[in-house]
Order: sequence, then structure tokens, then C-alpha cells
Amino acid sequence: MDIIPSPASPSSDGFTVSPNSAAPSSSSPTPSPSRYEAQKRRDWNTFSQYLKNHQPPLSLSRCSAAHVLEFLRYLDQFGKTKIHTPACPFFGHPNPPAPCPCPLRQAWGSLDALIGRLRAAFEENGGKREANPFGARAVRLYLREIRELQAKARGISYRKHRKKPQKTTSPTPSHPHNPHSPPPGTSSAA
Repeated sequence: MDIIPSPASPSSDGFTVSPNSAAPSSSSPTPSPSRYEAQKRRDWNTFSQYLKNHQPPLSLSRCSAAHVLEFLRYLDQFGKTKIHTPACPFFGHPNPPAPCPCPLRQAWGSLDALIGRLRAAFEENGGKREANPFGARAVRLYLREIRELQAKARGISYRKHRKKPQKTTSPTPSHPHNPHSPPPGTSSAA
């Protein structure tokens, strides 16, 4: 898939350069973006390309949660995680003993991280927080459904662990305990 920089941005990397930012000097190298920032930019470029290739092409302002779900389903074909179907004899087994014809899909964790990066990139690229299709309820429900389906297929539980109630302890004295004196509550006979 060819990645084309946004036509609205004058820089070659797809990001707008602010007019009052100083040009880097030739002696000091420009700091490279973090892994997260680089991945977020790649994901954003991929999604933008997906919108351009959509029939009919879509602008970002017309993108909805339905288009995000369509994009996630499109990405499934490039997945590398074996997800067993209910008819598979290895359904529910985390480590199957033999190969099977079940499909390869995108892992839930990968999709969840992708949506998080795209959600941030949407707002960084001029989208309004209230209109962010990556944060829509339908997308959250889809991710939850994928997580549960994949957990059942692999026999893994993603249930939230409840916090154990903390034991109440007696208040500690304001002064430290002297190891040579008797414990509190006992009397010393002289």
C-alpha cells in the first residue's frame, strides 16, 4: 500500500510545520519520533489511504464508526493469530497439539492498541473529540466482542479481577515502638 502525505501539509512526512518553529541547524540532528509516535503516524497514513481507496472515497469529516469497523474487518485478512472456530476440535485449548485449518486474524490486543493510536491521531489531525469515530460506542462494543470471542477460542479468561477487601488494621502509635520496652497493652512488673 503506497503511503501518500496529506496534501494539506507542506512537509514531506505528512505533518504540518508550524510557521514559528525554528529550522534545525545542520550541526544538530533532528530527534527521531518515539516508536509510539512513528507507529501512530504509520497507522494514520494507512487509515487515510484506506479512506482514499474506499468506494466512493471518503473524507475524514464523513468517516463514521461504521467505516472504522469496516477498516478493522479489512485488516483481519492480514492477521497472524490463529483463532479457532467453535467447530474446531482445538476450540478452547490455549496450546493445540496439532495444526488446524482455522483462520488467522488480528489479535484483540493489536486491534485495541491500533484504535488507541488512531483515536489520538484523529484529534491531532484536526478532528473534534466529540466526533471521534474511533471512540464510538460501536467500536468499543466490537473490541469487547472480539476479546471475548478470542478468549473463548483460546481458553483464556479476560475477566476482571476483583480487588480483595483490605484488612483493617489498628491505628499505629504516633511514636515508634521501642524494642526494649514491653509491647503495648501489657504491663511490666518491676
